Amino acid sequence: MPVDRERRVAVLTHLGRREAVETAVGIIERLAAAGIAAVVPEADASILNERLTASSVVGASAEGYADDIRDVELMLVLGGDGSILRGAERVITSDTPLLGVNLGHVGFLAEAEAAEIDSIVDHVVHRTYTVEERFTIDVTLRDRNEIIWSSFAVNEVSIEKAARERMLEIAVEVDDRPLSRWACDGMLVATPTGSTAYAFSAGGPVLWPELDALLLVPLSAHALFARPLVLGPTSVITVELIHASPSHGVVWCDGSRSVDLREGMEIEIGRGEHRLRLARLSESPFTNRLVNKFQLPVEGWRGSAERERRRRLADGSGSDGP
Repeated sequence: MPVDRERRVAVLTHLGRREAVETAVGIIERLAAAGIAAVVPEADASILNERLTASSVVGASAEGYADDIRDVELMLVLGGDGSILRGAERVITSDTPLLGVNLGHVGFLAEAEAAEIDSIVDHVVHRTYTVEERFTIDVTLRDRNEIIWSSFAVNEVSIEKAARERMLEIAVEVDDRPLSRWACDGMLVATPTGSTAYAFSAGGPVLWPELDALLLVPLSAHALFARPLVLGPTSVITVELIHASPSHGVVWCDGSRSVDLREGMEIEIGRGEHRLRLARLSESPFTNRLVNKFQLPVEGWRGSAERERRRRLADGSGSDGP
C-alpha cells in the first residue's frame, strides 16, 4: 500500500509586524497538530522557530525556494496586498494556489482576516476551499528590437517619469495599429485584479475579477482624448518612449520590480503566460467585497423581498397593501 506524502503548506509572513508573526505562529502550530508541515523562507525560519513551542518550520533557501514551493499544496500569505503580491512572485510559475490573510488596510487580494485563524486552518486541513484563476500581464522591454528585460504583473504595469518636474512623451499602439501620442506623467496597463488598485486611483473603472481584459489608463495626459480604455484579453499594447527629460522613465511591475526606460525603447504588454490561482474560502460575490472594502453606502437597500414585491405588482399577482 503506498504511503501518503507529508502534507506541506508554504507560509509567507510580514515579519516586520508583530501581529503577522503572532498570527503565523498560531496557524503553524494548528497546522502541525493536523499533521501538516509549514515551509518558510530560510531567513524567516529561525525567527519563527524561536516562537513555536509544539512544532518547527522547514526553512527553504532563496535558491531552492521555487522548487520547494512546487511541492506544497497551498501558500498562505499573512500581510497586506503588498505581501500577497510578493507571494504571487513565488507561485506564479506553478499551479500552487495562494491564500491571503489580511493584516493590512484594504486587502482586496486577501480572502480572510487575521482573527479567523481557526476557520482558516479548518479549511486548509479539510481542503474545503475553491480556487479562482486571475488574468495576469507579461511585459517585455526592447531596445533596437533586442529584448533587454521581461517580467509579469498581477495588478499593473506602470510607465512613469523619472523626474517630477518633467513629462514623458509616448506613442501607443494596440495590435500593431497606432492609437495615440501623449505628453503625460505616464501610463498604466492593469488587470481586472489591479483595477481596484493604482488604476482606480488614476480614474479607471472597476472590472470584475473573473473578466479577462486589459485596462489602459493614461496618467495626466495633455490631450483631448486620454480616457481609460478596456481592451480584449488577446490585445497587445506597444508603447514607445519618444522623448523624456532628463533622459529616461521607469517601468514598474506591481510597484516592486522596475527597469529604466530610455528614449527609443519599446514596451510590449499583453496577456500573461501564467494565471494567478487564488484560494477562496467562501462563495461571496465580488459585489460584497467591493462594498465591504470601500465601505460603500448601501443604507435603504431592501434586497430580494422588495424585488419580489415589485415583480408581483408588475405581474398583477399581488397587491401593494399592508
